[in-house]
Amino acid sequence: MTKTQTQGLASHPVAEMYAREYKDGKLSRREFLVRSTALGVTAAAAYSMIGATPAAAETMRATPPMGGSLRIQMEVRALKDPRTYDWSQMANVSRGILEYLIEYNADGSFSGVLLDSWEANEDATQYTLRLREGVKWNNGDDFTAEDVAANFIGWCDSTVEGNSMAARMGGLVDPDTGVARDGAIEVVDPLTVRINYPAPDITLVPGIADYPSAVQHRDLIGTNPLDHGVGTGAYRITDYEVGVQARLEKNPDHDYWGEAYLDEVIFVDLGQDPAAWFAAAEADEFDMTYETVGEFVDLFAAIGWTQSEVTTAATVVIRPNQNTAPYDNPMVRKAIQLAVDPQVCLDLGINGQGTLGEHHHVCPIHPEYAELPPLTVDPDAANAMLQESGHADHVFEIVSIDDDYRRNTTDAVAAQLRDAGFNVERTVIPGSTFWNDWTTYPFSSTNWNHRELGVIIHNLAYRSGVAWNEFGYSNPEFDALLDQANGILDAEARSEVMAQLESILQEDAVTLQPYWRSLFRHHKAEVINADMHPKFEINVHYLGVEA
Repeated sequence: MTKTQTQGLASHPVAEMYAREYKDGKLSRREFLVRSTALGVTAAAAYSMIGATPAAAETMRATPPMGGSLRIQMEVRALKDPRTYDWSQMANVSRGILEYLIEYNADGSFSGVLLDSWEANEDATQYTLRLREGVKWNNGDDFTAEDVAANFIGWCDSTVEGNSMAARMGGLVDPDTGVARDGAIEVVDPLTVRINYPAPDITLVPGIADYPSAVQHRDLIGTNPLDHGVGTGAYRITDYEVGVQARLEKNPDHDYWGEAYLDEVIFVDLGQDPAAWFAAAEADEFDMTYETVGEFVDLFAAIGWTQSEVTTAATVVIRPNQNTAPYDNPMVRKAIQLAVDPQVCLDLGINGQGTLGEHHHVCPIHPEYAELPPLTVDPDAANAMLQESGHADHVFEIVSIDDDYRRNTTDAVAAQLRDAGFNVERTVIPGSTFWNDWTTYPFSSTNWNHRELGVIIHNLAYRSGVAWNEFGYSNPEFDALLDQANGILDAEARSEVMAQLESILQEDAVTLQPYWRSLFRHHKAEVINADMHPKFEINVHYLGVEA
């Protein structure tokens, strides 16, 4: 076994409080690991604080033999400025050249990649980031604190269209200018950066572990990595054709700081139809899936491929956009919610492979989840409300991508709305064009990745004016409560505020969010370190094949 070696804290006053809460049954192990490692405690130390063996940390991976080639089934999307990445698939390719400061592990812990360690002060207003020594860019430059500072400045720039990182930077962004506050980002020495918040904020570490936070060279912020190829990673992209394939090979001209095993990785795009994926697997056209869905989970297992499953807060929303009539009418949105039974969406959409959602986008595995009263499903009441809204004659067009679970889930919603008396029209769009307008369709379905904290998903999706707010939702009361929740360290206190946030989203009928997904991946037995990641991450540096 091998492990990415990083330094870090053996303890932290707030982490000690979390350890007591864990032992008192107030936090799950995942919740404890998310919170304590975000403060800078190493995963191994965090396990020790709760009496568990550090060997259980999922930063432990097998050591593959050197060499070999691997083919991965995955959509190959057009690359762009990483700050504006809006799908994990983009990052999975560029992760071979562009690495991250921190990574999120399947057990809920965080570990350093380009950071050797980090440390939050006691009230989470200041974070000290210490860089890994000896890292070089593949153009020969040293990786320094100036690179990290330049990336933070770029991430904070909310004036860049589609820059979702700005929503993750929270109080670092000056609301008057839309860019980084003066004094927010401080270069202490060539290997140390200090981040200063005006108020407590617990979301920094999860935010810089998410896939749009790929670290670019200080002189290349805002550029497409495919155009320059400069990075710290061990690979280089030799072939990239959108919708067809991307090929990475180990870069012989770069002295990589870590280990990388495979000589070659090829991402093979087989479209959106899982039946085509399965046929290609039987024809030996690839070795590992990006994701396996629906009935194909059992089919891949039946042909002897190794199955990996992870419970997540990944989901699908079927949402009206409030910027478009009649979805600006809360009675219409509430009628939609009353008409749809989430259990039907779970059964028909993903073959029952998940758990029920509650239309507020916070999952029971999120540390600050607050349980609310059960949802009401009442098609008769939905019809009455629709009539009262004055939009009974409206034709409700619901748009989805042409794939498996998203199309099936949207079909289940459409059928239930028709049963409740809505006039419904379904539009199914090929994946090659669907994503061009995913934030602006009047009524459509979108998949959302797992995020470590409920407040992170609310910051990304529901805060007024942010890049990924596809709901057209704007509520000053919600935004103010979210600001408050971002800075609360105590689990019980944050859950009290989260209960208000969840209730507001339900009462405003912002979205249908019917279930949480279990995610599956299948691969041939000889593939190493290919377990499914809760956020679909594939780090090609860790992969290998048996000799």
